[in-house]
Amino acid sequence: MRRAISRLLLTAAAMVVTAPAAWGSRADIPVPGWASLRATKDNEINMRAGPGEDYRIVWVYHHPHLPVRVLRESAGWRLVQDPDGARGWVILGFLNHERTAYVTAGDPVAMRAGPDTKARLLWRLATGVTGTLGPCDKSWCQMDVDGRKGYVTAARLWGLGD
Repeated sequence: MRRAISRLLLTAAAMVVTAPAAWGSRADIPVPGWASLRATKDNEINMRAGPGEDYRIVWVYHHPHLPVRVLRESAGWRLVQDPDGARGWVILGFLNHERTAYVTAGDPVAMRAGPDTKARLLWRLATGVTGTLGPCDKSWCQMDVDGRKGYVTAARLWGLGD
């Protein structure tokens, strides 16, 4: 009886340890490649020093949809790099395959009605604004920031490329 209870407890513990990787698992995220942080109930996602819950937390993100570069994988974890260059490990289940982009440092950047500096100005986007990335050409990307759609110069966006 004790042996059966021990096995049951071990099985339950294994399920708890592996569950975060299974929730919202994103096997379609290429490595290397791009992903974004998922929105969570409390909008907190931990970046750890290594691929496991036993490693110390090096950063706590409060920025859903932030683009990250996926560099490596290890048993349900991904080594990612954020727009500031910080690298660490995030549980795969906290990543989303949705492509987003981040406005880099500098003066507010123009979001225009078309892919041209002469196109009508729609909004100005401050450093750190994140939006869903649409198609890009050599110098412009379509972007959707909370339902506001337009074109932004690719030189001011982080999260582009293969």
